[in-house]
Amino acid sequence: MYKKLNAKFYQNIAKLFYAIAASDKTVHEDEFYILKSIVKEEWLVVDGSEDEYETDAAHQIEFVFEWLKLKELDAYVCYKEFIEYKNEHPYFFTDQLNNLIMKTAGKIAASFAGKNKSELIMLAKLNLDLKNTPL
Repeated sequence: MYKKLNAKFYQNIAKLFYAIAASDKTVHEDEFYILKSIVKEEWLVVDGSEDEYETDAAHQIEFVFEWLKLKELDAYVCYKEFIEYKNEHPYFFTDQLNNLIMKTAGKIAASFAGKNKSELIMLAKLNLDLKNTPL
């Protein structure tokens, strides 16, 4: 059964990407720049869902990421919230979408001075968490 992605989905994806960027306690401009670039090039074509403002819902990734950055929320809390959402909505997380999530997370982590230890740990955990589907 196919379920159309929605703004809530993209907001939770933003939490994940923020968590990756903030895992080393600092979100660099390069990380936000790369995120915006990937959203434009890859996420806007995932599906045609719109938010309440009739714009492509994938833009929620950028808006929420920026808001989280301003609030300086804890990376691990955001990661945990993403995983809870993923476990409650496993039908969204196809192999194709999981590959795009991993690709985006990897590019964010590598965008500022390469991947550091905290980012590598979170990327490895994400890879495992995306493969695990709750019963």
